This record gives sequence, C-alpha cells and structure tokens, in this order.
Amino acid sequence: MKALIVTASIVLSALLLIVGWLAFFPGDAGGPVISVAVTPPPPKPPAPPPPKAAAPPSIDLPPGFGISPVRPQSGPGGAAGSQQQQAGTPAQPGAPGQPQPVGVQTVAVPPPVAPPPGLPPPPESETASITLVDVPVDGLVEESQYGPLPKVATDGRRPIDVYARPSKYAVKAADAPPRIAVLINGMGLSEEITAEAIKGLPAPISVAYGAYGRNIQDWVEKTRGAGHEVLLQIPLEPLDYPTNDPGPHTLLTTLPPEENLKRLQWLMSRFTGYVGITNLMGAKFEATQSAMAPVFEELKARGLLFVDDGTARTALPEKPQGQAGSADPVGEQIAGAIGLDYAIADIEIDATPTPADIAKALARLEAVAKEKGFAIGIASAKPETIKQLSQWAGQLQAKNIVLIPVSAAIRSQRQS
Repeated sequence: MKALIVTASIVLSALLLIVGWLAFFPGDAGGPVISVAVTPPPPKPPAPPPPKAAAPPSIDLPPGFGISPVRPQSGPGGAAGSQQQQAGTPAQPGAPGQPQPVGVQTVAVPPPVAPPPGLPPPPESETASITLVDVPVDGLVEESQYGPLPKVATDGRRPIDVYARPSKYAVKAADAPPRIAVLINGMGLSEEITAEAIKGLPAPISVAYGAYGRNIQDWVEKTRGAGHEVLLQIPLEPLDYPTNDPGPHTLLTTLPPEENLKRLQWLMSRFTGYVGITNLMGAKFEATQSAMAPVFEELKARGLLFVDDGTARTALPEKPQGQAGSADPVGEQIAGAIGLDYAIADIEIDATPTPADIAKALARLEAVAKEKGFAIGIASAKPETIKQLSQWAGQLQAKNIVLIPVSAAIRSQRQS
C-alpha cells in the first residue's frame, strides 16, 4: 500500500512539472492567435480616358496627299505585335505590340519634289551660243532587240527635258513677247543640204531626221553641236497608200496595235538624242483613233513630245454639210486625255516653195504669233527655204518677236 502511494506521488509530481513547463514555454501550437491589421494603400485615381482623335481638317489636299490610319507596328518577325500573343492570354493595357486606338489618323505629306537633276540652265538670250549635252545620256536609254530606245530615267528626267535646247520661254510667262518656233523636216536625206541647214539656220530652229538616212547618229551629234534640238520623223499611212508609200516600217491602220508598236520601236531605235516625234504623211493614220491612241501612249511613257505637221488636216476630205463628226485628226483629243506634250503646226511655210509664197507664209506665221502668243511653222530642208528662213530670222528682233525651239513652244502651251 505504501508503495502504491509513493508511485502515485511520483506520477502527480511529474504531471505538475509538465504543466508548469508548458505554462512558461507554450510553443507555436498552443499560443494565442495575434491579428495584424494591414492598412491598404489609398486607391490610385482612375486614369483619364484617352483623348479622342481630332477629326482631320477640312482642307483640299494637293494631288498626291492622302489621309491614312496609323497601323500597328510589326514585330521582329514581321508579324504585328497583337498576333504574337498566345491564344487565351489577354493583352495588358499599354503592353508593347498592342494595337493603337482605332481612329487615330495622320496626313501623309510627301516631301517636295525637286526638279530632275542634270538639266541645262536657260540661256541669257534665245540666240546665245549653247552647248547641248552629249548623247546618249545615261539613264535615258533602254536597250531593245532593235537597238537603243528612249525612256524616262528613274529620277524623272525625260528626253523632252534633257535633250531639248534650253529656253526661258519653256515656262508660261504672261509678259512674254510673241514667240515663233520653226521645225525643218526631211533632214539627213541629202548630206549637202543637211550640212547647209546646220550651218545656215539660227540655232533656235529645230530639225527632224527621218529613220532611213545614212550615218544619222553622226549628223544628229553635229546638229546638236551647233545648238539645234532634234526630232525623229516617222512614216504614217496616207490616204492613198500604197500608191503613195512613205517607206518601210510605215505605221498602218490595217495592222494590229502590237505590230505598229514594233514598227514604232524599230524607227525610234535608229538614233538617240531626240526630244520627240513628228509625222511623215499620215492623213489616214492620224484620223483613226484606234491606231493613234497606242502610239501616243507609247510616246507619253517614253517622255517624248509629238508635233503634227498639220498636212493631214489639208489632205482630209471635207464632210458634207450636216454630217456628224470632223475631218480633223484625232491626235489633239487623245494627247489631251493622256497628258502627252503635243502641238499642231499653224503654218506650212514652203507648201509652195517660191520666195514670194514663203514670204507670205512667214507673214501669216507672225500674225498668228501676235494673236495667240506663239506659233509653230513647218518647213522642209530645201536650199531656198533655208536661205529665206535665215534672212527672215535676222529681222525678228526688230519686230519684237522671239524665235524659240519647238519643245519650248509645246511645253509652255501645256502649262496654259
């Protein structure tokens, strides 16, 4: 019994020690729970809504200006940033690659267009001695199966600009005196007459070479060395073809446009350095719109001008009174529609090649120039015509009339 009491005392003492230990050292499990109050930071003020895109001003933009929406910038791989997001992952506001708000617009203003480089400056006077550029000029030549063809350079220079004789009257001038341009056709057929024309004619007079002469490129370079600008004369179908045949490679109304363009390119490849084209005959061809339109489009694309010598109008028959339509060539209408530099000669100077008749034609040419500001005369490379033109040109300054190149007359006319 005594032993049982001792054992119970020992057990009780042990329990008391354990309770006391826990009272002084409670541990994590048995301690009281302490609540910590964390004060949240004050909420940020709401972000202001993005400003609405201002409506584009109501202005008339010059040609070439446009209004286009701002598009998302592309990522390194070329795809837009919004397309690089994984499926199901929403884009964070302001994250790179997120499309900009729809409706933001900008006016795309192209830089000012500078004039094509390399153009010679205008002379102090129309009769001044001028050194024209050597031909051909780099960038203005296209190699073809037929030979070199003229073309517009990548910087915008055209043969009509670079190969022309410079003139201060190539731009429209309200206070300009009456101006006359003269074109001599048929150069290169006779070497003697060609040399006489180059030497005897005033430099502002323009000349046209056909495609069938010999050593034409050499003559063109000599002509330009004397200050004259040059045109190419191409054969077009007359009313009485083939009785009256202007030669091989004549452009015909009976041929498809593709064949006429092949013939045209063969003709244009005979030499380089010309500002444009003029016709040899062509009353029937020039009256046929379906034939003329592809030719004019080709000339426009290659930066050339076209001078109608006016003979087609006199060759066409008159229409009966009351009949619809016109007997005039359709070239002016086509040229105006496509923006081709174009003109019809006002006077054929030596249609009757006598001194008296040439003098009358030149007097009419002066009258036209005084009436409308400028006039274009056409003549052929004949000794008497060359001699009389040279004498007449020397009298123009006293009459306050200026002799200018054909290209200057046509370009100033286009600006009107």
